[in-house]
Amino acid sequence: MMDKDKLRKADLFSGVLIVLLGLFIISQAVKMPMKDSWGGVMNVWYVSPALFPLFVGAMLAFLGGSLVLIAFGNVGKQGFREVIGFLTGEKCISFLRQPESLRFYAIVFNLLVFVFVMIPHIDFFLAAILFLLVLFCMFYFGDHAHMKRVFRFSVFTGLLLSLFQFSPLGSTISKFSNSAGDWLVVVIICIFVLFIRKEGMAQPEQKKKFHLCIIIAVVAPLLIGIIFKYFLLVPLPHEGLIIRLLDSIFYSDLWS
Repeated sequence: MMDKDKLRKADLFSGVLIVLLGLFIISQAVKMPMKDSWGGVMNVWYVSPALFPLFVGAMLAFLGGSLVLIAFGNVGKQGFREVIGFLTGEKCISFLRQPESLRFYAIVFNLLVFVFVMIPHIDFFLAAILFLLVLFCMFYFGDHAHMKRVFRFSVFTGLLLSLFQFSPLGSTISKFSNSAGDWLVVVIICIFVLFIRKEGMAQPEQKKKFHLCIIIAVVAPLLIGIIFKYFLLVPLPHEGLIIRLLDSIFYSDLWS
């Protein structure tokens, strides 16, 4: 494990990347219409589809900026210059080949799969739950060896989902069921939970972490998604299996 000084310097680099990602999301979201007319009625700004990515981008930029400020407060100007020198020198290439760099690759890979594979094609709730579960269990639940096993699992599932979404076979299956991709993610989530449960439930502390990972990964997307979908009336990126189920409950005659 890296010492505190090296971790804070790494936080500088990571924080800047997170800020840039947040700003990129915001730059793409502002291209979406904030107001538009439908059937002669002008929609207000808080029902714009840009609201959700703007919120996500702003939170990423804010949290990344906070990480940079905290790290800079620990390492100072000298540490910042050392980070710049490291990134522009040969040591950076050597570092990228080290096992510790797997954390960076894991974060980038899972973000790419989440943004470009799951969000456009998979029900928002299911995509967010799988994404959070993988990240929580990868970095919070176990040690470095455990992280490597979870990363291998995430690479396999990411490639499987990519193959399903972008191959002729996936297109053929989707013709018979609009929710085929959603059901595939449901199966992956179940297998992943069983995989993690088998991986590390020997100690009470691991059981607590395991249960906490599941609770947050499920509750957070449901809470945020329900607020945006049914109270702010903001369409979610892809509305599939879970959202149709929630629609049937929310718009049921039982509430009338």
